[in-house]
Amino acid sequence: MTTVEIVEYQPVWVCEFNTIGQQLRSALGEHAIRIDHIGSTSVPNLAAKDIIDVQVSVANLDDEAALCCLQNIGYRLAPQRTKDNIVGMDDNSVGLEKFFFLQPLEQRRSHIHVREMDRVNQIYPLLFRDYLRVHESTRRAYQKTKVELAKKFPNDIQSYYAIKDPYMDTIYQAALVWSDKSGWQPDPNFL
Repeated sequence: MTTVEIVEYQPVWVCEFNTIGQQLRSALGEHAIRIDHIGSTSVPNLAAKDIIDVQVSVANLDDEAALCCLQNIGYRLAPQRTKDNIVGMDDNSVGLEKFFFLQPLEQRRSHIHVREMDRVNQIYPLLFRDYLRVHESTRRAYQKTKVELAKKFPNDIQSYYAIKDPYMDTIYQAALVWSDKSGWQPDPNFL
């Protein structure tokens, strides 16, 4: 059983991402276009589950070289997670396809999301992250929602995500408007 636990923001998460990201960059080389810290641990002052989320952006998901590189250094493919879910998008859209890996055994808990460059699910976590970094009131509201959901569903991760994910998609819609008005581009600081 997976327990949902939200902890206060930890500045060490940035260093932990850098360690993981450098390991991935060394293993993947040119097979990864970008390696980004995503998810709540990538947003300063945002409480999160203590899991480092990393997005590896590749040119083509059909090229299995990146997957082989990850498996060769101990990352474990989770075959049941091959698509993201975004409210309003067709569940069968190729724009939602991805590969999902868990950290090697005995390594710091992390989730590696391999997505194709410029697809909606590759852009989503970058825009979501950058929007929360800039919009403090939205960040605080999102944090409050996550904390309350974790209290209500500490032993039911499915219910936690059933409510949290559509809430994230609502924030994403606001982020899309902001990105159009601001001329947002993904943070150029990636590994």
